[in-house]
Amino acid sequence: MNTTVNLYSLSLRESRSLLYAALFVVGNLLLPQLCHLIPQGGLMLLPIYFFTLIGAYKYGWQVGLLTALLSPALNSALFGMPALAVLPGIMVKSALLALTAAYIAHRHQSVSIALLLAVVLAYQVVGSLVESAMLGSLALGFQDFRIGILGMLLQVIGGYLFIKYLLKK
Repeated sequence: MNTTVNLYSLSLRESRSLLYAALFVVGNLLLPQLCHLIPQGGLMLLPIYFFTLIGAYKYGWQVGLLTALLSPALNSALFGMPALAVLPGIMVKSALLALTAAYIAHRHQSVSIALLLAVVLAYQVVGSLVESAMLGSLALGFQDFRIGILGMLLQVIGGYLFIKYLLKK
């Protein structure tokens, strides 16, 4: 069941776009810190992608892409996570997530569990293929499908609830 919500395609020339991106980046800084309190929490819950999904789906590709690129870079610089060795792969997945989410939102002008599932599966499959090529290992590239299924489900269900109920405007 699709739910119609107000979706936007904000330009980075608008000050509110930068404000939203900054808020989503802060969310992507804080949520991973909470998840890292759990052993293997980052690997299992994939928190670095959560607010990127929401920002891109609700406010468009520019807000999403800015969030997608700044979040992992700042997390790595400030907290050492993700490690520099895996940072490029995470940034690729994050950028793919932002562009896919913005495209699906724009095309359907609604939000649903099925649409968010399609977004998450698309960025994960394509991103895992790219990451596999970068790392030279199919197993490492697809480790999110081995370890991060719970995180993907949280992105889909949590993202849906966040977009539908918390970002009504």
